[in-house]
Amino acid sequence: LLVPFPQNSGLYEYKIFGGLADVPPKLCADVYMDLDFRKEWDQYVKELYEKTYDGEKVIYWEVKYPFPLSNRDYVYVRECREMDVDGRKIWVVLAKSVAVPQCPEKPGIIRVKSYKQSLAIESDGRAGCKVYMYYFDDPGGSIPSWLVNRAAKSGVPAFLNDVQKACLKYSKST
Repeated sequence: LLVPFPQNSGLYEYKIFGGLADVPPKLCADVYMDLDFRKEWDQYVKELYEKTYDGEKVIYWEVKYPFPLSNRDYVYVRECREMDVDGRKIWVVLAKSVAVPQCPEKPGIIRVKSYKQSLAIESDGRAGCKVYMYYFDDPGGSIPSWLVNRAAKSGVPAFLNDVQKACLKYSKST
């Protein structure tokens, strides 16, 4: 579902609902939160790590963009909570960009300053899980908004497929 983002940016917010067969919700949440493992399965990760600045855990993530575009990087905080909602276990992950003076912009890489994501994962009542994701970022630079929207329209569902493959691989390796 594409929802036009306010502020006349020409960009969209993305709301995705999907199912991951044979992936229990806790496994999906564990894989999503495991930054080291993400480096193994996500082909777009150039650099990814977590550091603590002023008592707050902050993630730095550099994403490979195709030539001739410049790579993008994100500095963000995130939190995962396991919740009980009327007897249903739901894993919720919230992430948003933050400005951290100790993590300055790098030359040749465009900082994504506006990023937010919400993820909810619960059992599908069988062996898998249902996933709801809300996502927005403004990649900045001079990429036309139509190209950003087109890439995200195919990239976000492909990401869910990659997560499913990673979960199946993760369960074998743990």
